[in-house]
Amino acid sequence: MSALLIKDFPPELHSKLKEEAARHHRSMTRQALALLEQALSSPTKSAAELLPKPLKLSKPVTAKNVVATIREGRDSGKITLPK
Repeated sequence: MSALLIKDFPPELHSKLKEEAARHHRSMTRQALALLEQALSSPTKSAAELLPKPLKLSKPVTAKNVVATIREGRDSGKITLPK
């Protein structure tokens, strides 16, 4: 049987795993395996599902609009250029 060693296990996570294992009357190893199995067997989301919905622009993006927006930002002091 294969083995897995987890280095630098955060103490808070260790405590949570220990509590969960006790709650389910399992060893920590069995609880970790149950959680891994549950996580890996659930359907994964595609990248499209994870990304936010595209923005709906009020006007088309043109070079003229980009330049105007940059100038507007500079004039307002919100955008600073590195020296």
